[in-house]
Amino acid sequence: MITAIVLVHTAVDRIPETAQAIADLDGVTEVYSCAGDVDLVAMVRVREHEQLAEVIAGKLSKIEGVHSTDTHIAFRSYSRADTDAAFSIGLD
Repeated sequence: MITAIVLVHTAVDRIPETAQAIADLDGVTEVYSCAGDVDLVAMVRVREHEQLAEVIAGKLSKIEGVHSTDTHIAFRSYSRADTDAAFSIGLD
């Protein structure tokens, strides 16, 4: 599974509608409205790299209200369980 984190700049008066339209796309698993430098953060999960272009460039970036996107591809996923296991020496 390939995960992309897409930072989305939107029209301020269309954030809820834009977020919902993004969330409705196949391949988009979550959309977060947030404070800071970007308006929305979308999590895209697909099986093949070619699908990233279809979802992000082909659909997401063309949604009304999207001004620009900045995509980051995840190499590896870490969770608390992974971190705890990495530092465990097996003594209970």
